[in-house]
Amino acid sequence: MRSKFLLGAALMASALFTAPTMAQAPIKIGEMNSYKNFTSFLDPYKKGWELAVEEANAAGGVLGRKIEIISRDDNGTPGDAVRVAEELVSREGVSFLIGTFPSNVGLAVADFAKQRKTLFIAAEPLTDKIVWDQGNRYTFRLRPSTYMQTAMLIPDAVKTGKKRWAIVFPNYEYGQSAAAAFKKLIKQQIPDAEFVVEQATPLGKIEAGLVVQAIADAKPDAIFSALFDADLAKFVRESSQRGLFKNLPVFTLLGGEPEYLDPLKDETPTGWYVTGYPWQYIETADHKAFIDAYRKRYNDYPRMGSVVGYATVKTAVAALKKAGSTDTEKLVAALKGLEVSTPFGPVKYREIDNQSTLGAYVGRLGIRDGKGVMTDWHYADGAKFLPSDEEVRKLRPAD
Repeated sequence: MRSKFLLGAALMASALFTAPTMAQAPIKIGEMNSYKNFTSFLDPYKKGWELAVEEANAAGGVLGRKIEIISRDDNGTPGDAVRVAEELVSREGVSFLIGTFPSNVGLAVADFAKQRKTLFIAAEPLTDKIVWDQGNRYTFRLRPSTYMQTAMLIPDAVKTGKKRWAIVFPNYEYGQSAAAAFKKLIKQQIPDAEFVVEQATPLGKIEAGLVVQAIADAKPDAIFSALFDADLAKFVRESSQRGLFKNLPVFTLLGGEPEYLDPLKDETPTGWYVTGYPWQYIETADHKAFIDAYRKRYNDYPRMGSVVGYATVKTAVAALKKAGSTDTEKLVAALKGLEVSTPFGPVKYREIDNQSTLGAYVGRLGIRDGKGVMTDWHYADGAKFLPSDEEVRKLRPAD
């Protein structure tokens, strides 16, 4: 009896000592986004990051711990985003932050990360400032920037030989950044290019009729657009009704992303030059594995947001594994030069500016079976559409 008692006591003691290591607290990651404001992109985005979290946890988690995302809506405003970031860090005790959509919101959270010395992986905001003019040690960005995606369209823009350009963009940080990038890059290739009209429209409140009339009155030879979502759809429909696109080449960022292309259906303006995501036709091994898993999980096809959400969490997981810790400085060091597998293939976070080399698909718009699609597309590797290291050093403040 005494030996049985001692054996039982030993087993109980062993269980007490081993239980904490078998069920450690999860690694908390704070995620914030403008879910109520940009549902077409962010609903798929959330599905993407949820899938990546499920895959990571099914594989045993990271550092012997499960991943837990604590998600909040930032209402699409910089002030609310900073408040949410503070709540996630101070009250929820997250190890670091991911997410955001509008560029002005992303910049606000990047500044918060700098001040609080907290890691922030910016998923979607496209402004160039987030890694260059206002870049900081603690902020890394996944998606190709306005500069990068504009640069991907420039070769075809130059081939048109057009010199009189109209520019239309949403009047906030993303649109302003895109317009500035286009004017800079097209001037480098066509020094005598003119910008005969610029239409800066309120985000989500475009007066499409007035915008189209102003462009028509200026008689441009070509159009560059940074419109997206409902603003893009209204612009397309109004322009088509008035015949604005007849014989005019149009170049637009994001116009081939399913979130914004699918609603147009047979109203899709054929021939436009776009960056986007032709998910139906990509046959690479990385993409096929992603799309199979996504369809199995959601019985739906992925959008661009799905890829971004998935790749953001894959980045977080890879950084944790490389760092071997949740310590901020170790995570920052791990992200410098980090290589990550994404549905678009392997990407790297550059040491010089914390920008990933994720690219975009570039092509033209067409219609098949009554639906808008990308045609004549190719993948543009983000690493090939970045300014030189010398120029980045001039743009980016020292960490």
